[in-house]
Amino acid sequence: MTDHPSTFSGEDNSGSGIEWDDRASLHLAKDGDGLLDGAKGLRRGSLAELVRFVMLLPEAERGDYVIEKAGDHRLTYSEIAALAARDDFPAA
Repeated sequence: MTDHPSTFSGEDNSGSGIEWDDRASLHLAKDGDGLLDGAKGLRRGSLAELVRFVMLLPEAERGDYVIEKAGDHRLTYSEIAALAARDDFPAA
């Protein structure tokens, strides 16, 4: 899963796996998005680091956060939990 398509030679470069090292930021789920959304990030890191961080939070708090992945995708808690449960999720 890449952030941008390639037009070089018209080849599809979209991989089938998860790019665990993609840039991402942690946000409150109800931070309102908006024009200054990038400044509202609470933590930045790789996708794998932030998934790991959310899953280490107390279960009652996990739904309070979303991960905004490079490429403009906002991962909700259900998506975060599904990523953490994958066999290819990188151990620490």
